[in-house]
Amino acid sequence: MAEIGTAKLDSGWLAARCGEVNFTGVELTTTHAPTGPSAPWMEAAVPGTYWTNYYLFQSVLGTLLKNKHIPDPFYGMENEAIIDIADAGREYYTFWYFTAFQCAPSGSHHVDLNFRAINYSAEVYLNGHERFLPKGMFRRHCLDVTDIIYHDRENLLAVRIHPPDHPGRIPPQGGQGGDHEIGKDVAAQYVEGWDWMTPIRDRNTGIWDEVSISVTGPIKIADPHLVSSFFDDYTRVYLHATTELENRSDWTTECSLHIQVTTELEGSICSVEHWQTQHVSIPPKSHAQYTFPPVGTALLFYKPKLWWPNGMGKQSLYNVEITVDVEGYGESDTWSSLFGFRKIENTIDGATGGRLFKVNGQPVFIRGGNWILSDGLLRLSSKRYETDIKFHADMNFNMLRCWGGGLAERPDFYHFCDIYGLLVWQEFWITGDCDGRGDPVSNPNGPLDHDLFLLCARDTVKLLRNHPSLALWVGGNEQVPPVDINMALKSELKLHPYFESSNKTSDSFDLILSSDDPSRYLDGTRVYIQGSMWDGFANGKGDFTDGPYEIQNPEDFFKNDYYNYGFNPEVGSVGMPVAATIRATMPPEGWKIPLLKKLPNGYIEEVPNPIWDYHKYIPYSKPGKVHDQIELYGSPTDLDDFCEKAQLVNYIQYRALLEGWTSRMWTKYTGVLIWKTQNPWTGLRGQFYDHLHDQTAGFYGCRCAAEPIHVQLNLATYFVEVVNTTSDEISNAVVEARVWDLEGNWEDYKLLEPYRKKKIPLNVTSKAIVNQSGYKIKVNIQNTSGNRNSESPCSDTNVTDRSNNVGLVRWMCRFFHSSNTDDSLRVVEVKGPDSGVAFFLHLSVHASKSSQQNDQADTRILPVHYSDNYFSLAPGETMNIDISFDASPGVTPNVMLHGWNYNSGYRVC
Repeated sequence: MAEIGTAKLDSGWLAARCGEVNFTGVELTTTHAPTGPSAPWMEAAVPGTYWTNYYLFQSVLGTLLKNKHIPDPFYGMENEAIIDIADAGREYYTFWYFTAFQCAPSGSHHVDLNFRAINYSAEVYLNGHERFLPKGMFRRHCLDVTDIIYHDRENLLAVRIHPPDHPGRIPPQGGQGGDHEIGKDVAAQYVEGWDWMTPIRDRNTGIWDEVSISVTGPIKIADPHLVSSFFDDYTRVYLHATTELENRSDWTTECSLHIQVTTELEGSICSVEHWQTQHVSIPPKSHAQYTFPPVGTALLFYKPKLWWPNGMGKQSLYNVEITVDVEGYGESDTWSSLFGFRKIENTIDGATGGRLFKVNGQPVFIRGGNWILSDGLLRLSSKRYETDIKFHADMNFNMLRCWGGGLAERPDFYHFCDIYGLLVWQEFWITGDCDGRGDPVSNPNGPLDHDLFLLCARDTVKLLRNHPSLALWVGGNEQVPPVDINMALKSELKLHPYFESSNKTSDSFDLILSSDDPSRYLDGTRVYIQGSMWDGFANGKGDFTDGPYEIQNPEDFFKNDYYNYGFNPEVGSVGMPVAATIRATMPPEGWKIPLLKKLPNGYIEEVPNPIWDYHKYIPYSKPGKVHDQIELYGSPTDLDDFCEKAQLVNYIQYRALLEGWTSRMWTKYTGVLIWKTQNPWTGLRGQFYDHLHDQTAGFYGCRCAAEPIHVQLNLATYFVEVVNTTSDEISNAVVEARVWDLEGNWEDYKLLEPYRKKKIPLNVTSKAIVNQSGYKIKVNIQNTSGNRNSESPCSDTNVTDRSNNVGLVRWMCRFFHSSNTDDSLRVVEVKGPDSGVAFFLHLSVHASKSSQQNDQADTRILPVHYSDNYFSLAPGETMNIDISFDASPGVTPNVMLHGWNYNSGYRVC
C-alpha cells in the first residue's frame, strides 16, 4: 500500500520522436506499451557519468546526444551539423516520453501526478486516459489521477511534449536572441543564441524538471509560506506561517494542523525548538487558507541562530514541518522545508546612488556574478548544482544574479545557495533584446499571453519564496516588462508594511499587529525592481550604463572615472580556460592560437581561429586602448604557452576588477556583479571555471580579492589599503609590507621568459584521506631556496599580504601560514640549484593514464575543490592547500604540480 508522501518518477523513462511512433497515446498506455530502448525508443538518460543525478530529465537534444543520435553540439563546431527547429519544423522536436510505475493507494487515498516544469506544452496519457499540460516553461502542473491510477498492477504513463510556439529563426549574423521570436512565449530566451552562446537547436523542448506521484488523504497541503519578523535588535523572532488547504472529501473535516521546528545538533540528532497544534474545520470540496497565529503563542524564538550571507557568518537553517491530521482518518498530508531566520532590506543609498543591501541590519557590500544556467541542454543535477554554488562561495562571492534570458532557477539551485550563503537576484523572463529593444527591434509588448506570464510569475514566487538566499525580484534584463505586467508585479509583490519600514527592529512590532500577517502575502518580504538598470542599478534610469565586457588595463579599475554609478549589475572581461579544456572540447584545428597582428599604432589585434570565434572568444587586446595582455609576458609559442599566460592575465584582470570596486566601497560603490561567472556550454568568454568544471586562474584572483579581510595595493595611487567587509571591527592590527621581485631587480615582464629556465627547489608533503565521501588531500609546499627565515609571517596582531610587491609578483602571493611537517606524510623534493620565487604554481588532479590512451587524452578528474591555487612562493615561504574530490571506482588519482618553472609537472601525491 502506498504511504502518504511523494515519490519521484526518476527511472525507466524512454523517449522517441513522435513522427516515428505509430501508436496513439491511448494505445501506448494500454495495448502497445514500449518494452525497452529499441528503435524508435531510446533511454531518456544514461547513468554512470558526471552528468548523472538528473532529476532524470534533460532537453530532447540532451536525450538525442546521450543516445549518440547527434554529435555533441558543444564540441568544436558540431552544432552546425544539427538541424535547427526553424528548418526542421516543430514536429521534428515533438517527442514522446514513456515510463511505467507502481502505486498502490488505499481506497481513501488521493493521488496526484506532478510535473515541476516542462517546455512547452503536453498531452499526458495515463492508463488510456488523456490529460493536458497547458503552455508555459515556468509553471508547475498537478493532475488529480485518483480515479485512473491502478492499485494492483503497473501504471503506464506517456507524455507528448511540444516545443515552444514561436521557436524563431537564427539570422545569418546570429545576434542576441536570434530573430527574437522566442520572446513571444513564456520561455528561456537564450536558446536562439547570444553573443556568448550558440543556438540550442530544439529550443530546450522536453520534460526538464522533476516528475512525481504524491499520495494524500482527504486534506492536501499546498504552498506554505514562511516569514520571520525580528524585534529587540534581533533577539526576539516570530515565525509566521500560512498554508493553503484543500478538502477533497464530500464532508466537512475536523483537522489538527501541526507545525514543528527543529534544528540539527549533530549527525542525525535533532532538537525540537517549537511545536504547535491548531484545530481547523474545512467544508467539503473547498480550499482554505490557514495562518498560524504567531503572536503570544509558541512560535516565538529567543536569540535564534541567524542565516548570514557568505563571509558574514554562518548559514544556520531550521527544518519546518507542517502536518495535517484528520479526525477519524489519521495523517492526511505532510510538508517540510529548510528555513533561515534573516531579514533582507535594500534601498537606494543616499551617498552613492547605488542599491544598498542589508542582512540582519548589517550592510553587505555585494561582490558576485551573473548566472545564466548550469547547462544549456538542461542536464541539471543536484550534484552539479552543488559544485556550481560551492565554487561561487569558494570565490568569496555573496550574490548571484539569475539573468532574465535564462531560467527561473530550480529549488536545488536555491537549496545550495541557502547552504553556502549566496544571495540570489531572480529576474523574470524579459530581456531588452527580445522584448522591445534589440537589432532588429523586437516586440515591445513582451510575450503574447500576458496572463500566462503572470501565472508563471506567481507560481515561481510560490515555488521559491521560502529560501533565505532569495534576495529580490527583478522584472527583466536591461528592460522593464510591458506596462500591465509591470504594474501587476508591483502590486502583487508589494512589501508588507513591516518590511517597508526602515525603523529598527525594536520599533516595528506595531506594524505586525496592525496589518495582515506577512505570510498571507504572495511574498511581501522582498523588493521588486522593474529592471536591471533601474532604481539603484547602473544609472537607475534604464540607460545602457552597465558593462564594459572586454579586456581592461588593470590599473583602470582603480580610477575614479572608471565607472560613474553606485552599483554595476554587469561588468565583464576575458575567460580563456586551460589548454586541457581546449583539447577536450575542440578538434586539433581548434588548438591553433590566435595570430597576433601588429598594427601601425603599435597595438596588437588578435585573429582567432574559426572555432574560437564560434565559441565566442574575447581577445586579450583592445587596439587603441589596451595592449595585448598576453604578449606582455612574451609572444606565446603554442597552445600550452598561450593558455598559461592567459591564466596569468585572468588572475590579474579579475583580482584588479574586484579590488578596484572594493577600493571605493561605500564612498562610491555599493556593489558589483561580474558578467559572467560561468558558461552553460564550452564558451571562451566570461567565466571563472569552464563547462567541464575546471577553474581558471581568474577564480583565484577573485577569491583573493574578495576575502572578507584583505590587504591590497591600489594600482592607481600605489597606496596600501586594508579592506574589512565583515560586521566586526578590526583592532590592534599591523600591515607588514615586503617588496619582492623574482631575483631582486627587473622591470620588464618579458623577463619572465628566461626566468622559466630557473630551477627553484621545493619541498612538498601530502597526506590523503579516502572515505565514502571521496578524497581529501592536504598538501604543504615550501620554497626551500635561499636562506630566508621560513617562520609564518602572520600572527594574531599582524596582517600580511604580498600583493603590494613591486613587479608582477605583487599579484601572486597571498595570506598563508606555515605548519610543522609530519614524518608520516608523503614527501616529494623538487631539486634545483637556483634561488628565487617559485612562480605561478598550480595543482591539478589526474587519473592514471592507461596504455590505450594517447598523449593528448584528458586525464583530469573534475570537479576538484582547492582551498587555493595559482600562487607564488618567495624563498622560505610555505603554502597549505586542502584538496577534495570524488573519483570513480577503480581510478587511481594523482596530484600534479605545475608552474612557471615547472612546465613538465611533478607528481606530488
